[in-house]
Amino acid sequence: MNAPTPYRSTPVFDQDTLPAALRARHDTKAGVWGMIRVIEGQLLLSYLDPPSEIMLDPDRPGPILPGQPHFVTPVVPMTMRVDFYDRPPVG
Repeated sequence: MNAPTPYRSTPVFDQDTLPAALRARHDTKAGVWGMIRVIEGQLLLSYLDPPSEIMLDPDRPGPILPGQPHFVTPVVPMTMRVDFYDRPPVG
């Protein structure tokens, strides 16, 4: 089975251009999986339900389940984007 390809991706953001909406609580829509991909640096991903945190880097992307509340926090200079899928992505 082929790995799914994203149907949409955000622009590449850095610590200065990362939108406020991504820094605050938000979630994906029903039937939408997200994968946060750090290109350079590190980014803290905070899940709210259940509460947990994961430090993302170029070797460790951050999966987001449909409807899963979360937010991100830059901790060092970084670049990242979010890929969106209509089925579970592969890391």
